[in-house]
Amino acid sequence: MPSLPWSKPTEPPSFPLSSSTTQLSDYVHDFSSQTGLPTFVLAFTLGGTSVLGSVVVYRRLFKRFRSSEWITPNHLAKRRWIKGRVVSVGDADNFRLYHTPGFGWSWPLKFRRVPSTPAAQKNETIHIRIAGADAPEAAHFGRPAQPYAREALDFLKSKVEGKKVYCQLIRRDQYGRVVAHVHLDPLLLPGSLFTGKPLALDMVRSGWATTYTQAGAEYGTWGKGHFLQLEEEAKSAKRGIWAKGTSGETPAEYKRRHAALAAGGKIPSVEKDVSPKAEEKGWLRRLFSRS
Repeated sequence: MPSLPWSKPTEPPSFPLSSSTTQLSDYVHDFSSQTGLPTFVLAFTLGGTSVLGSVVVYRRLFKRFRSSEWITPNHLAKRRWIKGRVVSVGDADNFRLYHTPGFGWSWPLKFRRVPSTPAAQKNETIHIRIAGADAPEAAHFGRPAQPYAREALDFLKSKVEGKKVYCQLIRRDQYGRVVAHVHLDPLLLPGSLFTGKPLALDMVRSGWATTYTQAGAEYGTWGKGHFLQLEEEAKSAKRGIWAKGTSGETPAEYKRRHAALAAGGKIPSVEKDVSPKAEEKGWLRRLFSRS
């Protein structure tokens, strides 16, 4: 009686190793033979190298800085670039950034999200001070706001609030903020390869900020001269804070005056009459004018 087909003993199927796996195995074996090192030592070394490489990639591309305290002096010394979303703008030259490293923050591969409530954002953002620009001061610590502080704040909000920006970290200032060169998200090209417009230059060009000239000023590759040139152009065109002329108190003068008053000095206000009537009068007319 012929044997039934299912009565024959079956052997487990064999799956050939892929060419890449075979090549790696042969490489390890050959290297072990040439160096005299045990195969398991080489395998352990390769595995450790792979793990180390993964850690480096994670720290460089995927580790999220939860706050300014997570940024080390080494990151600042290397002028590390980070990207993130601006979740709030408190003053006209600084904002809060939620760091969004790697991918997964936007469609079609969105599996991570930026918190939308102040409670969820607490202790999860980096306080960024925009390098190179000095905007009108808002009311703080009982001091009155400068003219155009509200308008300058609205301008910055229109540029960055709720949007992605790229920051090159520079240093930490006396208030614990991270000073950074800030670039807007490019419109067409990928942000991982290209950066958009420098935010500080846009602020100065539009007349909603002056050039920051105090200690520790940073101007990037553009240089101080380019900032000052854009400031002069804004003054000539009467843009932003220069709409009524150039005789008003700058943010730097405002801060120096209030610092002196806080120290006990009596520094008179340097605010001047910037009305068109005062600007039109020559020195002879002002001398004999009774008005």
